[in-house]
Amino acid sequence: MTAGDNVAAVPGPSLDAFNASVRLRLDIAYDGTEFAGWAVQPGQRTVQGVLQSALAAVLRLDAVALTVAGRTDAGVHATGQVAHCDVPADHWSEVADSILRRLAGVLPADVRVRSARVTSTDFDARFAARWRRYEYRISDASTGVDPLRRAFVLDYRRALDVTAMNDAAAQLVGLNDFVAFCKRREEASTIRQVQVFEVVRQDTEIVVRIQADAFCHSMVRSLVGALIAVGEGRRPVDWPGTLLNATERANDVMVAAPHGLTLVEVDYPPDEELTARTAQTRARR
Repeated sequence: MTAGDNVAAVPGPSLDAFNASVRLRLDIAYDGTEFAGWAVQPGQRTVQGVLQSALAAVLRLDAVALTVAGRTDAGVHATGQVAHCDVPADHWSEVADSILRRLAGVLPADVRVRSARVTSTDFDARFAARWRRYEYRISDASTGVDPLRRAFVLDYRRALDVTAMNDAAAQLVGLNDFVAFCKRREEASTIRQVQVFEVVRQDTEIVVRIQADAFCHSMVRSLVGALIAVGEGRRPVDWPGTLLNATERANDVMVAAPHGLTLVEVDYPPDEELTARTAQTRARR
């Protein structure tokens, strides 16, 4: 027997150790004015494209793929957007303490990552979300919108009845089919749970607040367009509610301009409920 016969073999690093990854949650804000929306599009400047390029540069990776809570349209802003990505753990550890500063150094001035942190692998920015909250801002002042707010507030210049708009919005709260207010996508449901829908006057602006489990394509801007018609007196207060009986997109609903719309918050359940929430949402969508 040799000395080596009494020594247990020491295993080397496993392949999994070399390939270990972490899931990052990113909280993001951007001015959507000069973006062609969130999603990557060939030949277009998009929020996703700019962010993925910046993350790849900072993390020293060939590519980074982001999954987002809400795919905002061209011209729509965000102060509370959320996305996730999976990256190699060793690349993350090298920049974990300085990533926000590094990203600020390579990102353009119209997009910022406010926080970046490791999260549960069960976290899914899109499917785990419990709700999204948007705000749409309108100025009905006859003198026009404040020049410093013009990129984020619709300049309408016709007096709007906020009480009538709020009453109309209240009729749309609940679980309903919003097909009249959506651009239908193949095999996608248009049934949504609207939890909060209110209209208030705030200083010189009218703020439309809406919160739902999710939104269809163009849904928020179409709902705002319907409320504007009520506020101006062109439609009765109960008109938007009657459209819930529609079976297809309502052609007489105006789609409000994108620049008045901002995604302000996305909410998620505790970590122990993430898996169940994701499965529940995937089953519906």
